Amino acid sequence: MALHRFEARSEAAPSRKRRFVRAALTATALAAAMSATAGPVLASTASAATAAPAASASASARVGATALSRALTQQGKPYVWGAAGPNAYDCSGLVVWAFKQAGVALPHSSRLQSTAGVAVSKAALQPGDLVFFYTPVSHVGIYAGGGMVLHASRPGVPVKLSPLSSMPFHNARRI
Repeated sequence: MALHRFEARSEAAPSRKRRFVRAALTATALAAAMSATAGPVLASTASAATAAPAASASASARVGATALSRALTQQGKPYVWGAAGPNAYDCSGLVVWAFKQAGVALPHSSRLQSTAGVAVSKAALQPGDLVFFYTPVSHVGIYAGGGMVLHASRPGVPVKLSPLSSMPFHNARRI
């Protein structure tokens, strides 16, 4: 994986931070609620054709919410190229660690991760989706909601939340 430098933009405005906190709490609550049940509840009138995609979407949301809630606990940990936790991370290593906590194995490469799961448009991002940056892809973060992304950016900068708009968006995937 290539190291990529970029200038971090200034901290998000207080209202943006409040939106993020609400989104993170919602994602955490969703993960807790979903793990408390045996799985998604489907209407008894749903056909098998509609039940399978609904179950799959629900499982995907649960995985993403769990990965995000685990990743948020790693804020402040240092960036170390090639590291995948629990004491330090690079960008793809943070994703590997977080999704492993949710029961999903991913490769330790932002380029390889950029083809995992299902494509998601920027407009349809949900907390827990993977967001990729630069062309060719050389950086990944976890969408946290409220226009914020959690990532491990570069040496000297710990795992942190940054505005999605602070880096050139390439694509997004839902695992």
